[in-house]
Amino acid sequence: MSFHFEILHRSSKSRARLGRIHTPHGVIDTPNFVAVGTNGTLKALDNRMVDSIGLQLMFCNTYHLLLQPGPEIVRRAGGLHRFINRTMPIITDSGGFQVFSLAYGSVADELKSQGKRKRDGHVMKIDEEGVLFRSYRDGAPVLLTPESSIRAQKAFGADIIIPLDEHPPYHIGLEKLKRSLDRTHRWEQRSLEEHLKNPQGQAIYAVIHGGVDPDLRKESCDVLSRLPFDGYAIGGSLGKTKSEMYEMLPSVLPRLPDEKPNHLLGIGDLESLEMCVPFGIDTFDSSYPTRAARHGFLLTQEGGVKAEQAGNANCFGPIEHGCTCWTCTHFSIAYLHHLFKAKEATAHILATVHNLHFMVERMKRFRDDIACSRI
Repeated sequence: MSFHFEILHRSSKSRARLGRIHTPHGVIDTPNFVAVGTNGTLKALDNRMVDSIGLQLMFCNTYHLLLQPGPEIVRRAGGLHRFINRTMPIITDSGGFQVFSLAYGSVADELKSQGKRKRDGHVMKIDEEGVLFRSYRDGAPVLLTPESSIRAQKAFGADIIIPLDEHPPYHIGLEKLKRSLDRTHRWEQRSLEEHLKNPQGQAIYAVIHGGVDPDLRKESCDVLSRLPFDGYAIGGSLGKTKSEMYEMLPSVLPRLPDEKPNHLLGIGDLESLEMCVPFGIDTFDSSYPTRAARHGFLLTQEGGVKAEQAGNANCFGPIEHGCTCWTCTHFSIAYLHHLFKAKEATAHILATVHNLHFMVERMKRFRDDIACSRI
């Protein structure tokens, strides 16, 4: 099956839309949530369990897979799907985000004046060719270029791949941000050219940059929409607060080709989903529900529940009544309370199953609401 996108319904109340992304490994109903499986697995779960929950798209990180086990081993294994035993679609990033985030840290780091270099010496050089960095595993120098990133993603065989882009910190001057944007556009064009030498059924999404500057975001949309990308991801710095992101997105999305899918990189908490689905975003990726599960924070329609809260010790019902996930149909929250208190690994498994199921079901409700133009 070749990659293509179809729009099934547009809400009469907002820009929200109902669609389907068709890929060689199956259909992705949109809008949808994409869980992050950094090393080819969602933490605490095997991929057969993940498939059974119904997660239609999984995000794997090229940076980590490039360093361990390496593209050649994955290629010899028959590609990432076969290597990790996943039957449903996969998206991989370029590796750039991890390189630059290790160099600069998060916006929170910057606000604490730690953003100039999070790890001294991690990034050795950034120039037109690419970025030279030291492996976090053994300190060996690694050169990541637009071409090498795409070749790695070809070896992985993901359904959707991402071009190499630069991720400057939030607190960067406008002149430096413009230089970074121009270089990112050149890197993305080189990535596209490398991809088109051997498309092998994969789709490639451009990444829209420009920080929170509206003129640079417009420029990025204009430059990249003229190139034959299959879809568009919104990346780079999205602001130091959610309010900045909510202000920026409504001006960006109308500038992207309407007939192609879009993706919001690194955002997928419940508040952001509520705010951003009406903007017309098709897919969101985040480690939020799996990270929350590992900290004993369980998602329900009435809000979050802390597994270790004292009152749960004598609560012998499920995490949420009516939930059909494996955890809720077989175990009580009192048992999860015990497992987290005892620091048993099974606690992470059962909590992750529930939270991931919750996200899958939440996105179904979003799609139902769009179909009826309730949002």
